[in-house]
Amino acid sequence: MTSMKDRMLAGERYIADDPAIIADLERAAMLSERFNSSSADDPAGRLAALRELLGSLGDDAWIRPPLYCDYGYQTHIGPRTFVNFNAVFLDVARISIGADVQIGPNVQLLTATHPVEPEARRAKWESALPITIGDNVWLGGGVIVLAGVAIGENTVVGAGAVVTRDLPPGVVAVGNPARPVRSVHESS
Repeated sequence: MTSMKDRMLAGERYIADDPAIIADLERAAMLSERFNSSSADDPAGRLAALRELLGSLGDDAWIRPPLYCDYGYQTHIGPRTFVNFNAVFLDVARISIGADVQIGPNVQLLTATHPVEPEARRAKWESALPITIGDNVWLGGGVIVLAGVAIGENTVVGAGAVVTRDLPPGVVAVGNPARPVRSVHESS
């Protein structure tokens, strides 16, 4: 029989009452707390907490606390990426963030989703879809990226945008829902 954690990791509907899921949530909460309360004068301790929390963290990546996540091990951050204050990474499914990405304050990457059908939602079923952020992307402050979205390399997403669908490489996208308005190579 497949466990609820196995179902979650396979991208299937699951119920989050599995003891292994609960243990993973508690682990992430403790490591997040350690990172978020770490002293600015202890960069080695801060980095150690991040490396233990996250699935992978590229060289010279920098995350400013606080950071909030569900599991941590489902989040992979490329080299030289910068994540500003108050990032929320609901990493029920994999979050892949490329190299040289700039993430503004209060950005939310939300892989988790719930059924639209009332009965399934009341029964506490949920699922998740991965998020992929390409190399050299810039997500402005307050951007929200929804489950299942991929953002192509070199794309810029304007502050406050809600990304509900994939964005191609090399565009500037704004609004709710986010829509490409021009190429990054065109002047504004």
